[in-house]
Amino acid sequence: MTAVQRASQVSRDAILKLLSDEEVARVSTAETAAAVSEGHDYIDLEKLDRGVQRANTTTKAVMGHVLSRNAVHSDTWAKIVGLLATPAK
Repeated sequence: MTAVQRASQVSRDAILKLLSDEEVARVSTAETAAAVSEGHDYIDLEKLDRGVQRANTTTKAVMGHVLSRNAVHSDTWAKIVGLLATPAK
């Protein structure tokens, strides 16, 4: 199974359920930013098949759909990455 196929089996809701209340608040605050900071890792919750991406000067992600690595605890990020990498059953 390819990464694209695995990611297509993961839902936005499944990822958001991994976040603590504090992380949800940080993500909500991050949504007001103009863009993901260059060099930061993120996932686009509307395009999970793309997996973890790294922002650069040409990144054009819709901030309301972005979950930035720096908005969540490292343990939560690891769970999200693991969820994206787990083969569907």
